[in-house]
Formats: sequence, structure tokens, C-alpha cells
Amino acid sequence: MSGPTGISQRNPILSVFFILCTVILGFVILGPIVGFMFSLPFYEGTMLELAEKLQSPTQYPELKTPVLIMQGFATLIGLILVPALYLFSMERISVSRWLLTKNVAGIMLIAVPLATIAFMGTNSVFIEWNANFTFPDFLKDFGEWAKEREDLAAAFTKFFTTFNSKGDLMLGLLVIALLPAIGEELVFRGMLQPEFYRASGNQHAAIWITAIIFSAFHMQFFGFVPRLLLGVLFGYLYVWSGNLWLPMLAHFVNNGFSVLMMYLYQKGIIDLEVESTEAAPWPVVVSFTLVFAALLFYVYKFYHKPQIPNEYR
Repeated sequence: MSGPTGISQRNPILSVFFILCTVILGFVILGPIVGFMFSLPFYEGTMLELAEKLQSPTQYPELKTPVLIMQGFATLIGLILVPALYLFSMERISVSRWLLTKNVAGIMLIAVPLATIAFMGTNSVFIEWNANFTFPDFLKDFGEWAKEREDLAAAFTKFFTTFNSKGDLMLGLLVIALLPAIGEELVFRGMLQPEFYRASGNQHAAIWITAIIFSAFHMQFFGFVPRLLLGVLFGYLYVWSGNLWLPMLAHFVNNGFSVLMMYLYQKGIIDLEVESTEAAPWPVVVSFTLVFAALLFYVYKFYHKPQIPNEYR
């Protein structure tokens, strides 16, 4: 398999440690602090009142915009700006090598989004299975904790995706779809995956290890497997194309399509409830899986065309 190899001459495990520390610094500390300051103009009360209400933000509808702004800055700073600064200052990586900006063929701008949407039908089976997973008795305490985390995540999702206007939709697309697509793909596929490849010497292992960490990062264990499979899809798109923009595009389509469907459902335009954890009907699953497999095979073959010997050119 062809694809990106490494981003550093440092020991890969040490590089992974530094990358994760960088993400924690930006996403958990710096981003939320900056986001809090930028959210103040969008809250009519005092700073102390806002800080107090943030202990249980989903109980206060007026906090939706401030919280989305904070989340946006956490992603922008923690997953984009601080990691970029780390790359440029510590690893001496150029922008072109960072993004591997080969020209993206126009057909991929159609094939990859369609494959991503088709995969949603396939993944609905794993979503239902994972949502109803029962932990064994020796993991009962962990299962209860994971269920609490899942319920909290569901409450935040409903809070963020209750759209009262097109402006809410645009902000939601920015914070829930665009920024995570750029930031998470930069960190996981662009930075961590090459390091795991350097450590293992195996692209498949690097893709799956990165996908596991990617899914665990979201702290939603009743959605762990479907998110893991998404991470695997993004990883192979990166390795096959050698271009970080394709997994970013797929990631944006996955999140953005869901946000848009939620908006249309709330407006009564469609009857499809994408938040449901029920699997799609089997005819839909089978047909979507066939479409997904065909498109994915096309993408693979597109980037693995036979080389024509020079004497025949």
C-alpha cells in the first residue's frame, strides 16, 4: 500500500505522546478558555452567571450559542492551531507535506461524498448493535459509567441540534461538521496515523490503531464501533490518496449530512430521524452496502492504476 509514512525523525511513540499532550493542552485548556471569552458577547448576563450555568448548560436554552462558540474554539485551537504550531515549530513540517496537497481529481469530489452517505446505511446495523450492547457482569460499573456518558452526549447533541433558524443551522454546520472534519483529520489521520505506521511498519495496523484512538477520543462507548469503522474508512482514504483533504471531505459529509437531516426533520420536510439508533430496513442496508462497496472499490482502483512503462508512453 502506498501512502504517507512519517512526520518526524523522533521515536514514533515519543511523537505520539507529544502530539497527545499538544491536543490536551489546546482542546482541554487553551481552547475552552479562549472560547469562553469570545462567548461573553452572546450572553446577556454576567461572566459569573455564565460560568455557573455552564455546570449544566443543557438546562438553559439561551446558552446554546455561547456553548457552540466555546466548542468551536476548543476545536479550532485544540485540534487545528496548536497542532499546526507544533508541526511547524517542533517537527519542521511544511504546509505541503502536512496536507500532502496533491490535486484532488474532480470525480473524487463526487465519489467520496456518495460513498460516505452510502456507508451510513451499512453502519446503521453497527449503530443499533452497539447501542444495545450489554456489558458483562465484571464490567458492570464501567457499563453504567459509559451509559451515563452516552446519555450526556445525547442530551448535548439534542441541545446543539435544535435549530430555530438558518443561522443556527450555519453555526451548527461550522462547529459540528466543518471544524471537526479539519481538526480531527489533521490530528488523527495527518499526525497520529503516520507515527503508528512508523512504529509498526504496517499501514493496516496504523489505520486501525488510529481509528480505535479516534473513537475512544469521543468518549461515547455505545457508539464506539460505528465511529471506529468511520475512522477506518477515513484512514484508508488517506493512505490510498496520499491526500488529507479526502478524509476531511468524507468527515465533513458524514457530520454535515446528519446535521442537515436533523434540520429538515425538525422543519417537517422529511420523516427520516437520523438520531435513531435503529438499523435501516434490510433492503436499504443491502442496497446501500452494495453502492458503498462499488464506490470504495472505484476509489481504490483510481489511486492504484497500473503504471505504463516509459517505453510505451
